[in-house]
Amino acid sequence: MLRTHWRRGGFPRSFLAESDVASREWREEFIRTFLERDLPQLGVTVPASTLHRFCQMAAHYHGELWNASKIGQALGVTHPTVQSYVSLLERAFMLRVLPPLEANLKKRLVKTPKVYLRDAGLLHTLLRLETDNDLLGHPVYGSSWEGYVIEQVLGVLGGGWEAFFFRTSAGSECDLVLQRGSRRLAIECKASSAPDLTADFHRAIGDLRPETTWVVAPVREAYPVGKAITVTPLPALLRELQHLRN
Repeated sequence: MLRTHWRRGGFPRSFLAESDVASREWREEFIRTFLERDLPQLGVTVPASTLHRFCQMAAHYHGELWNASKIGQALGVTHPTVQSYVSLLERAFMLRVLPPLEANLKKRLVKTPKVYLRDAGLLHTLLRLETDNDLLGHPVYGSSWEGYVIEQVLGVLGGGWEAFFFRTSAGSECDLVLQRGSRRLAIECKASSAPDLTADFHRAIGDLRPETTWVVAPVREAYPVGKAITVTPLPALLRELQHLRN
């Protein structure tokens, strides 16, 4: 069920469709209607074909450091124009812009945000990924899982918590850092059922010093892998995070 939700996305008509083909067709129609009818009704004057090309570019950069200049060159538009598209689709809840954590850790930190398609099903539609095998064999597999986990986590937490990613210029990184006041939690996303935790990850946790760290992977049960570090299935993490809402 979770894997279907990840692959098809969270829109009810997509998730509950009778077949993968019906789900894909609904998502294709949703994207077309959103760009050609819904946005113009809100006063957006950017051509739907231009925004569709931009969404496809954003899908290819899903979960990567955002390079507006490079995308602008590919689309034949300026850096500010690309940023205006990002802002537009962020306000329309199509994109999530995840900022980098800029903590005073005496480290050279990456200052470029990451951009994600907020619905995994729409991401897979834009990349023409319909089946599990399509997704498994695509370079976006890991970053798709990462974006999916981030959306589920932030959907459960609600307001009050700030979300960031962490990366140093030396390569230490953590996918999601949650902060509220003096509290700091860390989440790493691994699409493998046997997640390999790299030295860069452990260095990041050493820099961040979160009170708890979860490694979210498609595993059956949670198990510890270090001091205050737990590999966990996503449903178990979401149940635990329910207690942090208030």
